[in-house]
Amino acid sequence: MKKDMSSNAKLSFLERFGYGVGDYAANLVYSAISAFLLVYYTNVIGASAAAAASVIAVSKIFDGVSDLIMGYIVDHTDTKYGKARPWIARLCVPLAVCTILMFSVPSSFVGKAQIAYMFLTYNLVSTIFYTGVNVPYATLQGLITTNQYERGLLGNFRNLLSTAGTMTINTVVLKMTGFFGGGDAYTQKGWTITVAILMVVFVALNMFTFFTCSERVTAKESGAAKETVSFAKGLKALLNNKYWILMSLNLFSMFFMMSSFFGSALYFTKYNMGNENQYAMVANLLSGAQIVTLFITPFIMKKVSKRNLNMAGMAIVAAGLVLSGFNTNYNFICATSVIKGIGLGCAGATMFGCLQDAITYGEWNAGFSVAGMGNAASSFCFKIGSGLGTAALGWVLAVGAFDAAKEVQGAAALTAITTSFAWIPAVTSALCVVCMIFFDLDKHYDKVVKDLAEGKYRK
Repeated sequence: MKKDMSSNAKLSFLERFGYGVGDYAANLVYSAISAFLLVYYTNVIGASAAAAASVIAVSKIFDGVSDLIMGYIVDHTDTKYGKARPWIARLCVPLAVCTILMFSVPSSFVGKAQIAYMFLTYNLVSTIFYTGVNVPYATLQGLITTNQYERGLLGNFRNLLSTAGTMTINTVVLKMTGFFGGGDAYTQKGWTITVAILMVVFVALNMFTFFTCSERVTAKESGAAKETVSFAKGLKALLNNKYWILMSLNLFSMFFMMSSFFGSALYFTKYNMGNENQYAMVANLLSGAQIVTLFITPFIMKKVSKRNLNMAGMAIVAAGLVLSGFNTNYNFICATSVIKGIGLGCAGATMFGCLQDAITYGEWNAGFSVAGMGNAASSFCFKIGSGLGTAALGWVLAVGAFDAAKEVQGAAALTAITTSFAWIPAVTSALCVVCMIFFDLDKHYDKVVKDLAEGKYRK
């Protein structure tokens, strides 16, 4: 059966799945960093929590610049494979190699040499190559089709498979590091081999996305005149789009929450609950509830707007986080994980669809498209959120005098872990709700789509 290449195409299951697989792959890197990088730094190579946090935080300055540059590059790419897909194929291998290096700090490196290696490899991964793959991948969603329901389904497939990627990492990493480390989950050998295997899978899945997805939304097909938009002009257009700003803040807050929560979950189960073997269940119940919810949300979105579903979801997440701050009982924490998973399923199913709608509004508002820069700058916001969430965890642990050499932590350290596991994420989840209160794009969107279909703009 010939693939429909019209810009408003209805997509096959294979293409929807192929797009989602790209985020499964991305989470083999992203979730490994969010959940385990700080643990690797403190418990495997013996770096201080404060030093590790500072490396991550300072790196985000460079990360922000690289996202905007990559977005500009995508907007000005023109190949037979499209604007976004070529970069996924070109850069997935370098990203995989650098991720292995990031989790392979030489044991002979101590002090400044160790910090320098951490800084270099972290920036090679996050600032350069993850940006080089993730910005084109995010842009690809808006280039596959203009069909709004299909965009929603792409977002759904993306979040289903990204959650599956997170579950994979949460389930297999400590088992694999323990197996390859001869029974010790915190040896350098175990971590290097584990990450190497995961990165082989990462490359294969990115190539699957490249071959199964097509870019249909082009200036040539839509009849729009090609215009060379300068970096400054594109950035000004984004800053004049309040809905893009609100979604960027929403993504920042959400990914800050997720990094703080997932990054502290192993610490919480190991030290506060007293059993690190409970980590996988606590994390996977959240992901499992999220996946079940994601199967239901396409039906809910036919009755409830993406904006309202996102807002309700993050309110549920905030409630689950608040509850988890009052108890360390295993069954209770598992129950709160399910609550948080339901909320994240509602929010995750809608956040990228809302972002693409905001970028479409921005095209109508400005009179030209900067989809690459729009996705890049939003990618910057959620990467900043992720990085600062992980960094904040390190700083809070340092304030609480956390010591990885101790099997039992002091009261201040346990309080610091709970703060990062429950209270800080609860506040940032509430900020997501506030952003969506003001995201009233629904009242404009039908006119936006109608005008763009007729070649009309606001300006």
